[in-house]
Amino acid sequence: MLTQRSRYALRAMLVLANEALGQPPVPMSRIATDAQIPRKFLEIILGELRQAGFVTSTRGKSGGFHLARPAHLISFGDIIRTIEGPLALVPCVSRTAYRRCKDCRSEAQCEIRHAMMRVRDETARILDGTSLASATAEDLAAA
Repeated sequence: MLTQRSRYALRAMLVLANEALGQPPVPMSRIATDAQIPRKFLEIILGELRQAGFVTSTRGKSGGFHLARPAHLISFGDIIRTIEGPLALVPCVSRTAYRRCKDCRSEAQCEIRHAMMRVRDETARILDGTSLASATAEDLAAA
């Protein structure tokens, strides 16, 4: 299941993605209100996203946040991996945090591993193929 932290991160990033280029930075208080995220939680999440290079921040009275790159270059997969880590449901199929399962007799013959590889691949395909820009465009088209 997608954790609340990941959901908050996606909602915060979508708020920023909906801002027109050249606009002043979006204050944290507005992101918290628009995305319905507790401010303390949002501070931590935006810090992680800033460290990962997805947002930039400006300090001061007219400070706030911007996307660090265009919305079409940031995927849901990027954001979830930043907040949660690997997308794989079991460690033996992770591309970034591989670990052999302790109770596995043979990875080559493990039916669970084969199924989880397909799940990982399809999940990654969908999440990596969904950019902030495409998600906001879909929202606009549905309205």
